Amino acid sequence: MAELSTEASPSRLRQAWNSDFIWSFRHSPVAVVSFFIVLLMMLGALFAPLIAPHNPFNPATLNLMNGFTPPGQANQFTGESFLLGTDDQGRDVFSTILYGMRISLFVGLSAVLLAMVLGVTLGLMAGYVGGWTETIIMRIADVQLTFPAILVAMLIFGIAKGITPPEYRNEMAIWVLILAIGLSDWVQFARVVRGATLVEKNKEYVQAARLIGRKRYTIMLRHILPNVLNPVLVIATISLALAIIAEATLSFLGVGAPPTKPSLGTLIRIGQEFMFSGEWWILFFPAMTLLALALSINLLGDWLRDALNPRLR
Repeated sequence: MAELSTEASPSRLRQAWNSDFIWSFRHSPVAVVSFFIVLLMMLGALFAPLIAPHNPFNPATLNLMNGFTPPGQANQFTGESFLLGTDDQGRDVFSTILYGMRISLFVGLSAVLLAMVLGVTLGLMAGYVGGWTETIIMRIADVQLTFPAILVAMLIFGIAKGITPPEYRNEMAIWVLILAIGLSDWVQFARVVRGATLVEKNKEYVQAARLIGRKRYTIMLRHILPNVLNPVLVIATISLALAIIAEATLSFLGVGAPPTKPSLGTLIRIGQEFMFSGEWWILFFPAMTLLALALSINLLGDWLRDALNPRLR
């Protein structure tokens, strides 16, 4: 039995390695490069306290004399050098980027998860239940689509922050930001899942589940949901890039992450104040990090769309 299990394990690994999905990934240089860029950035953000040379948000570690140090050059007062330079407060730009990515990725992933759960749930209900349930859900979705997502997010952020007690606003700002972006992005999940559910609910396996007495919600969750997840995964990947950009936009406008927990958008807002005074690196490196992260996720989402769609093979 031990020999059989030992032989079966490599066989399964070999089958997985040679599957259409992995084969498509291995033969797509853009997907491979994008995946490793995203993975590297996520690992950098996750292990920022171990990788970052300094804790840029600990005032005790800051030295104002290090302010405006160019990348790779020694400071004329302290003699210290920094890989990507420092900002006006003497914070290491490389360290601020690692810590800023933590906030941006956390907000983006949490907002997409919220939008996906809400959108998939409402899309399943609209497509399977139909009637007034479908009418109400889809009309709300249609109304929300008439407004730009960033404006909806700003409206929700403003309302949620307004009802939050003033003493908790900075502590709750990240969660309010997640709520705002998530509620502004559920519509596309709901529309795609509703359309897929309308197709699936008339198939034989769903009718068989009804005949044997399965409950409505059991049919939706156990039978229909697994068959509509492919497009949901594609939308979630692309929505992650959009959520990160939305967070950066809100933070750039001053209505996102608090100054005590700056994200990439906050760092870009700080850097643009010094763009014309010669300290270009304060804006350039956070902006390029955001660009590389969003572009890599988008390219990965494009490959995933093609890989999961048999018609495009």
